[in-house]
Amino acid sequence: MGKLAVRALRAVLAVVLTGTVFVQALMVWALVSGSDPEDGSLPLTPLRVITILGIGAAQVALVCVWRLVTMVRRGTVFSPAAFRYVDVIIGAIVAAALVWLAVTALNAPGQRDDPGVTLIMGGIAVAILGVALIVLVLRMLLAQAVARDVEAAQMQAELDEVI
Repeated sequence: MGKLAVRALRAVLAVVLTGTVFVQALMVWALVSGSDPEDGSLPLTPLRVITILGIGAAQVALVCVWRLVTMVRRGTVFSPAAFRYVDVIIGAIVAAALVWLAVTALNAPGQRDDPGVTLIMGGIAVAILGVALIVLVLRMLLAQAVARDVEAAQMQAELDEVI
């Protein structure tokens, strides 16, 4: 991975992480100030808590991607240490799907006249879980690459002994 690509990705990750921290801080401030609507509409407190948790899941994934980019740059991504970060990313994506399902459940009673919105939101949750499955497949590819790397190192050691 080239230096320019690493710097660009890190810049994007830093901007997104900064933005999420800002939005999360605003949500915490709004939660503490306690300004829920009095007109009987959906209370904002649960949505704010869910938003804070969802943003937290995204932040965890961003930090893990940063660490993986660092490992790629150093040439150490094909090691067992990378699995920890990929596993956390998968967990964060699943957590985001669960958070989205919570939003869907909170929104569902207001959609009795038009249940299509709830179905679409449920479909989005399934799509988010699909992303977790894609990352799981990529994890399996990483496991194969690590195994091949270990095998190549063993063969090289045997060849060095022979020579």
